[in-house]
Amino acid sequence: MKKDHLIKNYDWIDFLRVLATFSVIFVHVAASILYQYGSISNFDWWIGNIYDSTFRFCVPIFLMITGALILPKTYNSTSEYLKKRFLRILLPFLFWSIIYIAKDLFMKLNHGADMNYIEVFTYTFIQLKNGASYHLWYIYLIIGLYLFFPIIGKWITNSNKNELKYFLVIWFLTIVAQLPFLNKIAPNINLTYFSGYIGLPILGYYLSNYSYDFKGKNIVYTLSILTGIMITIFGTFFITKHHGIFNDSFYSYLSPNVILVAVGVFLLFKGFVISGTRTTCIILFFSKYSYGIYLIHVLVLWVLGKFSISYVIVNPLIGIPITSVLCFVISALLVYGIDKLPFGKYISG
Repeated sequence: MKKDHLIKNYDWIDFLRVLATFSVIFVHVAASILYQYGSISNFDWWIGNIYDSTFRFCVPIFLMITGALILPKTYNSTSEYLKKRFLRILLPFLFWSIIYIAKDLFMKLNHGADMNYIEVFTYTFIQLKNGASYHLWYIYLIIGLYLFFPIIGKWITNSNKNELKYFLVIWFLTIVAQLPFLNKIAPNINLTYFSGYIGLPILGYYLSNYSYDFKGKNIVYTLSILTGIMITIFGTFFITKHHGIFNDSFYSYLSPNVILVAVGVFLLFKGFVISGTRTTCIILFFSKYSYGIYLIHVLVLWVLGKFSISYVIVNPLIGIPITSVLCFVISALLVYGIDKLPFGKYISG
């Protein structure tokens, strides 16, 4: 009974986590096309822009899920919370950081670089400080948020709906005020404590705990998604065309258009129940290993690239989805295999 209860209540969270994990891979596969604006065909660039714009909701969804799951929980002590949260993310993060650093060092040495032990140590330290791979910025972000959650969590659980709305409205206004055409005229009011990524976990908590039942709500959520995507697509095109070089301002995870898509996706799938035992098992499998998939997928993309498997294997319209699916499945199988090794569960993610 307990297992059925959990599946019934968390199907939508598992589905969203899997969707967000796959979307991250999709974004990273498509991204390399965008920086070639002007040197590739307009058709190929537009394919990359449309794909990337469509899946930009991935990181906001990750953070909203985190808020929905962690902020309502209570712990006997802060040390208990920190131990449970950080053991879950730190060991796999450190392991895969070392793997990425080792890969980069191997490539440098293989290309004739002459590095002594002190230079290797310095390089390793700098990489760990700044991030051993471009996608690991998110782990540094989540570590910072986890440190703040015990503080913000107490306020969250003791706040009513209107108090949460108060925070979220001001948070969203700080985001809108950062838009290029508004930041020059926005009042210079210090709203530091309302700004940044902290709003996304709180938004996830709010949307998961309060419902708005009205006729045609799924249509509204779908329109929210489509509107946000269209703004991202055409906003990116026009600002890129204006500057003559790719500009990713509309791709920001804290841009109103991307948040609009994330909110629509979150609400559209809220309460979603997976039908069929086999489908449930597949979703739960990928959900269980989503963190490990996130950590390893850039390495898998690199290896696939060595075998000339990327968006260029065929037309990007097909090449991007094929490469993304291959990377997603291979990453999941690798993490599953590592998890089954002795002590593998501590580093697999």
